Amino acid sequence: MALACEICGKGVGRGHKISHAHNVSRRLWKPNLQRVRAIVKGRTKHLRVCTRCLRSNRVQKAPSVRPGRPARAKTATAS
Repeated sequence: MALACEICGKGVGRGHKISHAHNVSRRLWKPNLQRVRAIVKGRTKHLRVCTRCLRSNRVQKAPSVRPGRPARAKTATAS
């Protein structure tokens, strides 16, 4: 599974972790990717999308109810 956003292409950042004693070791900064169902070219598809693309509405999320299935009936609460 690639660690990159399928919309903007944001990927892993690489660099060094530096301690107070200036010990240097390599590290990765991973993007915050979420797996969402989105509408792509009129079809529903699973995408790995970063949270910035989700917040900025670059992705149109698919409805939670699948076509052809009835929505769950809400139960009435007794007062």
